Amino acid sequence: MLIYLYRLLINIVFILSPIIIILRLIKKKEHLKRFKEKFCFFSYKKKQKKLIWFHGASVGELLSVIPLIKKLEKDKKINQILVTTTTLSSSKVFNNFKFKKTIHQFFPIDTNFHSKKFLNYWKPSLVIFIDSEIWPNMLLNIKKKSIPAVLLNARITKKSFNRWKFFKSFSSELFECFTKSYPCNTETWRYLNYFGIKKKKFLGNLKFSQNNLKNLIIPTKLKKFISNKKFWCATSTHEPEELLCSEVHKNLKKKYTKFTTIIIPRHVNRCENLINFFENSGLKVHCHSWSQNINPKTDIYLVDTYGDTNLFFSFNKIAFVGGSIIKHGGQNPLEPARYGNNIIHGPNVANFKEIYELLKKLGISKKVNSIKSLSKTVSKLIKQKPNSSLLTKKIERIGSQILDATLIEIKLILKNNEIK
Repeated sequence: MLIYLYRLLINIVFILSPIIIILRLIKKKEHLKRFKEKFCFFSYKKKQKKLIWFHGASVGELLSVIPLIKKLEKDKKINQILVTTTTLSSSKVFNNFKFKKTIHQFFPIDTNFHSKKFLNYWKPSLVIFIDSEIWPNMLLNIKKKSIPAVLLNARITKKSFNRWKFFKSFSSELFECFTKSYPCNTETWRYLNYFGIKKKKFLGNLKFSQNNLKNLIIPTKLKKFISNKKFWCATSTHEPEELLCSEVHKNLKKKYTKFTTIIIPRHVNRCENLINFFENSGLKVHCHSWSQNINPKTDIYLVDTYGDTNLFFSFNKIAFVGGSIIKHGGQNPLEPARYGNNIIHGPNVANFKEIYELLKKLGISKKVNSIKSLSKTVSKLIKQKPNSSLLTKKIERIGSQILDATLIEIKLILKNNEIK
């Protein structure tokens, strides 16, 4: 019964989709040409051979499987790898990787018609959904076609569990569409137990396995600009966290005359509004994409490009990770932690609770809950030496073990002929 209600609602979304797409194009949240992929007008041809399909919502999910995809590309049994996501930002990040077998498309609208059309075109031999991506029509049609499906790095938060619990029977039916589930934490393991899911295995959080980029070259102008300054970085920020960061900047500029705040917003399409806000607050702004020389008196260095966060973490030692002051649940702190950054976060980190607990044990994360405590913590960390490379190596070691275990699982599916 619920599937019919869902199909009614998703069909209404489909009818309204032209209006939604136009609005998103105006807001620069859709690709001007490639949005048609969401209606199953594909930009690539399917090779008539074995294809593995990965799907994740956005940038975080995509980055978590990049190391795995790199290893699978070397497997001669796999002819093509398809990656789908739903956001424009993730497609731009994907373009930074030079894959030979792997292509990117946008995930289709989850109507019964479009999900069938998608599967009939790509004919995946194995489907790997990442994190918390549950699309009813697509999953049910995957099951009907008897295509092996994996829920990799599965993550169910308390908030989403409470929603799924409300439709327990239907939720169980959807989760059972997966041949096997790999929860990323003990909380998700418990929630899958609640829904009666038995085919599961704990490997750890695959986000530990993301690789540091080596030999990152800092642009000459940026290198010269930061050479004689005190600075810190606020990454994956959401509104109004940038306001808090600007107040912290004003506080610390009284103490450090040559002081700059680097801000990497979660959604770079907000940068135009942020520039206006900072300038109206009396702060000088420079955007990473600008070609002109950087004013030595720049207060806020705003990263308005995709895929450059690693560059800033590579020379930075203090990172406030956003989505944690507001009630969002926090963003992934592992990327800056892998580069040896001290991590600062707000009280709302339920999305990555176990990761934050580990970072706390390692002594590299600190919680704040106000402008005052954030200012005090940044000021204290500026005086400290960078973290020991032993800490970053420990994180890398954990990630390597999880990646190896995940690869073994995928290859077992290949070996056991569970892939057609």
